[in-house]
Amino acid sequence: MKLTRITPACAIAAIAASLAFPAFAAEADADQDAIHSAPPAEIVVSGVLPRSQQDILSGVAVLKGAHLDQALRSSIGETLAHTPGVTATSFGPTASRPVLRGMQGERVRVLVDGIGSIDVSNTSADHAPAVNPLLAERIEVLRGPQALLYGSAAVGGVVNVIDRRIPTEVPKEPVHIGALASYGSAANERSVAGTVDVPLGGGWVAHADGSRAVSDDMKIGGYVLTPALRAQALATAASGAGDPGIDYTANANARGRLANTAAKSWDAGAGLAYIGAQGSIGIAYSHKDSLYGVPSRLATAPGQDQESPRIQLQQDRWDARAEIRPAGGAIDKIAARFGYAAYQHAELAPDGSVGTRFFNHGIEGRLEVTQTKLGGWQGASGVQFVNRDFNVIGDEAFLPRNSTQQLGLFTLQSYDAGPVKFEAGGRYEHSKLSSMPLPDQPQFWGGSRSFDTFSFSGGATWRVSPAWSVGLSASRTERAPSAEEMFANGPHAGTQAYEIGDVNLKTERSTSVEAILRGGGKGYSIEASVYHSWFGNFIYEDPTGAVEDGLPVYQMRQAPARYYGFELQGAATLAEFGGWRLAADAMGDAVKATISGVGPAPRIPPLRVLGGVTLSDPRWDLRGEVEHVTAQNRIAAQETPTAAYTLVNAEFGFKPGGKDGRVSFTLGARNLFNVDARRAASFLKDYAPLAGRDIRLSVRLTV
Repeated sequence: MKLTRITPACAIAAIAASLAFPAFAAEADADQDAIHSAPPAEIVVSGVLPRSQQDILSGVAVLKGAHLDQALRSSIGETLAHTPGVTATSFGPTASRPVLRGMQGERVRVLVDGIGSIDVSNTSADHAPAVNPLLAERIEVLRGPQALLYGSAAVGGVVNVIDRRIPTEVPKEPVHIGALASYGSAANERSVAGTVDVPLGGGWVAHADGSRAVSDDMKIGGYVLTPALRAQALATAASGAGDPGIDYTANANARGRLANTAAKSWDAGAGLAYIGAQGSIGIAYSHKDSLYGVPSRLATAPGQDQESPRIQLQQDRWDARAEIRPAGGAIDKIAARFGYAAYQHAELAPDGSVGTRFFNHGIEGRLEVTQTKLGGWQGASGVQFVNRDFNVIGDEAFLPRNSTQQLGLFTLQSYDAGPVKFEAGGRYEHSKLSSMPLPDQPQFWGGSRSFDTFSFSGGATWRVSPAWSVGLSASRTERAPSAEEMFANGPHAGTQAYEIGDVNLKTERSTSVEAILRGGGKGYSIEASVYHSWFGNFIYEDPTGAVEDGLPVYQMRQAPARYYGFELQGAATLAEFGGWRLAADAMGDAVKATISGVGPAPRIPPLRVLGGVTLSDPRWDLRGEVEHVTAQNRIAAQETPTAAYTLVNAEFGFKPGGKDGRVSFTLGARNLFNVDARRAASFLKDYAPLAGRDIRLSVRLTV
């Protein structure tokens, strides 16, 4: 197959074409609720039908307003790390990607306002997603059947970062300004972000935004290496058998700061939209530039390489959205969404020389048609297409040039029968993956494979009372293997593995069930969910025991697997006095995963519990919380155990003008006692602990 390169001219033409269609853009803004309070039912805008959180069939999380301000970190993974069912890859403070219900990489989609981030973060844990939490208006996390509306790769879930770069409403003010500035002590992190929306008259709105962030190497609470690796490094130093150019004693004693984690980045974007009574149309351009370090993997044994790579990332992106609401008829809304991005990053050696380069040109679009509600019947159907042109050049090119084309058809239908709401959905997806190695790359397979996958889901929610509901859902999903899973054959420094794909991989299938309970009463709320997934042809990396280019060899294989777990969260008002409110909240989650005939799946987060107490009034918000993560001793082959840890955090919020004030201050402290903490989901957990004590001050202004 001849690969067609996506050029900016082609992208602009596609944008112009997409603007002939209407695009999805609707969300009613809600007043910010007090942090960690029990708010009324949240409207979730991700998905083809905006719905009340109370009616969604699986766990969902929404971060916005002051709660988002307190959670904000330099990466999307760390920003969401305290959300039920979510942890992070923790590949340093910048490249941390979300892990949903124990799944990461190819099984989790990161979106920007409903369209993929169009980067290479799914390829390796050391590649940062090209999204900027600093410019997010809200972040939604979807799991379960509704996530599959965004593609079969979302079997683990979806993270949707909504930035409003394309305006969706006309500001009431002559100029609407939003600004955020923050400082974090753990990495001496300084960041600032701002947005400007200007009504131009006649329904037209112009938007501009930008951000800048700079940080130093991150402080940690103890030694860089785990006790086992420290002992190994000291033994190597004592034996004299190590590389004479490496100071193994210094490696063993490294502490207090995680080397090679400094970063600097900037973003800029602009948008223009027309918003009318029966529709809207808009377009936006953005540029992202980031230079960040990947935590040094210190050598501890003879023959190990010691690398401290940095990554220089750039992305240019175009987005378009349009929407029309016909006056009457069977169609309520027709919506379209489009994105194109040219992405590249270079992996730099300590002397600044370029090692391996990654290039990704991608285009993604969606067209959705929403039916007019008829009685209790409502639904939406649509088409989605994805095209990716991906290439790796350099000494550590573990993949050949390849392309992925996907076309998906989907529908979601719901019926409201009073206290019971039924929902069913389906998705068909055709995928074609092609590998095009160069003549001097005989180690790579050349050719193409096609897959046709079908996914279905159904369920119902029952409003037991106005405040309580129970839901039950089931789904049957299919996922085509990715290019990385099929075509890899080479050393991958990011994961410190020699990865070998399998071009004969079959479609991965899963059957899942989930039950959820939501409810509350005067002064309290609770949400609990349990889920179980049975996989057939589950794709995983199998350590073969061989060593190639000084790296352990991992071969892609398939086997049955099971994932199951729970998520629980609740909040309650303890007392109210003189305008003040004392409340407590708690959450817990756990997941267990087993690959049949192999054993535990790798990098699965253990049981976690978090509890906090908040004292607040319209201007002040004071909070203390404790997070405990148990040890993970249920590990895969060649994986090491992860010790338990407990973090104590505190937060202080102040709004001088009260709840509706234009200025807010947030002072937070994470890991107050500076403990050594490591996440089981991280490839680098033995070499890169979490941040130590981090005192963070943020100021937000809205005018």
